[in-house]
Amino acid sequence: MKKQHILIAIAVTAIWGLNFSIIKIGLKSVDPFILAGIRFALCALPAVFFLKRPQVPWRHTIGYGLVFGVGLWGMVNLGIKAGLSSGIASLVLQFSAFLTILLGAVVFRESLSRFQYLGIAVALTGLFSITFVTDGTVTLAGIALVLFGAVSWSIANVILKKAAPKDTLAFIVWSSLFSPIPLFLLDLAVNGTTGYTDLPDQIGWAAVLSILFQAYPNTVLGYAVWNWLLREYPVSTVAPLSLLVPVFGVLGSMLIFNEPLPPLKLLAGALIVTGLVIGLYGKRLAQSPTTTRLPTMSRSR
Repeated sequence: MKKQHILIAIAVTAIWGLNFSIIKIGLKSVDPFILAGIRFALCALPAVFFLKRPQVPWRHTIGYGLVFGVGLWGMVNLGIKAGLSSGIASLVLQFSAFLTILLGAVVFRESLSRFQYLGIAVALTGLFSITFVTDGTVTLAGIALVLFGAVSWSIANVILKKAAPKDTLAFIVWSSLFSPIPLFLLDLAVNGTTGYTDLPDQIGWAAVLSILFQAYPNTVLGYAVWNWLLREYPVSTVAPLSLLVPVFGVLGSMLIFNEPLPPLKLLAGALIVTGLVIGLYGKRLAQSPTTTRLPTMSRSR
């Protein structure tokens, strides 16, 4: 993987990490499904009128929109609303990286090295340790909902890889068309009309800025770039980089919400980052110093 593409991927993970705290700000006044629905409505409109529909099967466009919008972010919003802190949510969601690697191996027959297996094991240990955090930032319901989102993200990555759109920005915009209505209907089914009748009084500047950040820097720009990387490189190469998201996610939660960082959280984060290093660079680190070159990874097309 080229150096500049690694730096771009890291910038995207920083935006994604901060996004969890931005979501929590919006959830203070707006229902989870409505917040996600407005986000994806803005992602699709009015851009869909200016971008040509990507030349991929409709089933991929619709499927990605449903899985990504409803299965991933609808559930993550609900998980944070259920009591999971934004920092912990960013950690739990990284389970998707492991599922994506495994699904990529099955669907695309991408081989996995023993270092990737070891990296997955180490990072999973870090994720498992989160369940023992007792400072009030963890709920079992929140973990379950965000894990559901992680499964959805891995499925969305596979759909994206199979669709292989040439214009990833257009793909994001057009697939977002199929997220808002199911999200709005879900909120209606769960909460009745309360969320809609109260919305005009509840949506202040903080909520508006939260939605705009989620829609544009985070979704339209971030995922267009990420999906392009997934198209250019093997899933097993790109997916582990998403483990940087919790680093920025926890930092953002600390700065915005003063989330505590007891030793167990620090240990969990350290294990996840260690798993990332092993998975990405383990093979090179095991080579002789004269042949090891960490900044680059081989490109596979």
